Amino acid sequence: MQTNLTELILGSQQRLAMPVGVYSGLQLTGKAVAKATNDYMVQVNSILALYDRNPSPFLQTAMDLSIEAEAFGAQVRFDEGEIPTVIGRLVTSREDLTKLFAPKIGHKRTNVPLSVVAYLKEHMDGKDGFVLGSMIGPFSLVGRLFGVTESLVLTREDPELLGDLLKMATHFLLRYAEAFRGVGADGIIMAEPAAGLMSPSMLARFSAPYVRQIIEPLQTEEFSFLYHNCGAKLAHLKEILKDGAALHHFGNPMDIVAALQQVDDQTILAGNLDPASVFVGSSPAEVYQQTTDLLHATAGHRNFLLSSGCDLPPNLSLDKLDAFYQAVKDFNNK
Repeated sequence: MQTNLTELILGSQQRLAMPVGVYSGLQLTGKAVAKATNDYMVQVNSILALYDRNPSPFLQTAMDLSIEAEAFGAQVRFDEGEIPTVIGRLVTSREDLTKLFAPKIGHKRTNVPLSVVAYLKEHMDGKDGFVLGSMIGPFSLVGRLFGVTESLVLTREDPELLGDLLKMATHFLLRYAEAFRGVGADGIIMAEPAAGLMSPSMLARFSAPYVRQIIEPLQTEEFSFLYHNCGAKLAHLKEILKDGAALHHFGNPMDIVAALQQVDDQTILAGNLDPASVFVGSSPAEVYQQTTDLLHATAGHRNFLLSSGCDLPPNLSLDKLDAFYQAVKDFNNK
């Protein structure tokens, strides 16, 4: 379906850009990553610092794929300069699953991104801009509770247990996404990277239907879902598109030019400059050139939104992000 977000992108006379990344803004505010993942105002200040440096139609909460697993009871490690990571496995058997209770929305750190969205919506009142929340997808949440490798094994050895895990995850994520809509978010980025590790047929069975169960009842003209999968390849595209999301965002493994040739001009794809090789491993001049090259390669497609292929690292040199935005500006001014 078309939403306010898709109408903005498809109707724009200029190329738009939405790099995924909030943590690099902490360099401007002098705060640590661990603070930003626990204190919503630290995160807000990072987002607004980046916005002031390079204004954009899109403001996002930080991508933190440990929040939902932690809410269920998983252990999370916080290092000052690193994005939080889940430690160990909370669920190792069906017996463990029966002992789990679905957490309440607002439990532990689930309230951090919700508070960020609420603050940004109030701050941006009367200004142009889409405020986007961020959450994990169902198979990726199961991977953090049961183990990624172990969850992949379940697709073959115990699909019934995997299905029960996915139902539990989906039920919680549906309520979490609804909470984002309730605090005024214009949309939500749902990250489902672990699904890219499956074959297309397994993704069609153990990811896409559960993603759709979250999207279908909640997506409206005013509230868009942006599906993110940094591991998906061209072979996965057909099955992923069945989830109904307003926009699909991919990482470096996706042949984005070939993908655009396989979809109609109303289906929006986004990506996919690699954070490691392009943003971290290149000079600002090289970032500028690679950004320009991708803009030229996709020039015939208004249904393409330029972005990083995944979350940008906290220690990214900001002059490289500046070069990215400058390339977009120069391309639009030609």
